[in-house]
Parts: sequence; C-alpha cells; structure tokens
Amino acid sequence: MTRQTQPQSPRRLRCAIYTRKSSEEGLDMEFNSLDAQREACEAYIASQKAEGWVCLRDKYDDGGFSGGTLERPALKDLIADIEDGLIDIVVVYKIDRLSRALMDFSKLVEIFDRHGVTFVSVTQSFNTTTSMGRLTLNILLSFAQFEREVIGERIRDKVAASHKKGIWMVVRCRWVTT
Repeated sequence: MTRQTQPQSPRRLRCAIYTRKSSEEGLDMEFNSLDAQREACEAYIASQKAEGWVCLRDKYDDGGFSGGTLERPALKDLIADIEDGLIDIVVVYKIDRLSRALMDFSKLVEIFDRHGVTFVSVTQSFNTTTSMGRLTLNILLSFAQFEREVIGERIRDKVAASHKKGIWMVVRCRWVTT
C-alpha cells in the first residue's frame, strides 16, 4: 500500500518594503519616487507568490532622508520590527536606498543575519547568504559610497565658486547629532 502525500505549500515569508528619497522635493506629488519604488517592489514580491512571499502592509518610507546615516525614522521602525521577528525578507528597489555608507550597510546586514532576514534588491540580483553575493554587495556599496562622496565634493565646489563671485547660496543640510 503506497501512501500519497500532499505537496507542502511554501512557508509564508513576510516581506517588508523599504523606500527612501534623499530630498523632500516632489514628495507632495500624487505619485512620487517613493511610490514608484514601492510599486516595483510590490510587483517583484507578487512574482514570488509561489515561493510564499507576501507583502506586509506596514510602510517603511523615509522621504527626505540621506542614505549616509542610519538616523532615519522608517529605518528604525524596520529594524525594530526585524528584531521583534515580524519580517522575513527586506525588499528594496536598489541597495543604495537602504544605505550609501559601507559601514552602515555592514551593520544592517549583521542585524539581518542575526535575525534570519534575507535582503533583496529588485534591480540588482544577488543573495546575501553566499560569499559571492556578499562580495557583489560590497562592490556595489563601495560604488554607492563613492558616488555620495563625489556629489558632496561637487556641491562644496559649486558653493565655493559661487562665493568667489559674491553669490551666496542656501544649501539645505540635515544635521544629525548623536
């Protein structure tokens, strides 16, 4: 007598979408960058439905916050929910939405690993559980950090050149104190 077994349905994997935009410009529009990022992530999660992926309703959106620091309200909420065991997968549009600083990203990946959370970038395919995936991630993060530093240099150069011409520019900065 043979026993037939039902194929097991995949484990339900709770996916949190994290979005970020550095400036507040355009956030008041009906459809903004955060919405576009979220839409792409939701579509990716829907494509993984057969694997048990489900999108959480909670929104982790940081509009107007730099990726050069971890001092962001939605990111702090995301980390708290990870530590509470409420998230299995963190989904972002691009890795630089999560962080542009290599050291900060290392800290985040450490938190993810400690809590068994997988990290997925919709536009950059890699798996953080393999050594090759970590290498790829570190290379991408190095370029993201480089890009952030170059942008800062350009802004400083533009302000200095303007000052030499007697033009005073207002540069909006977000100072973070610890």
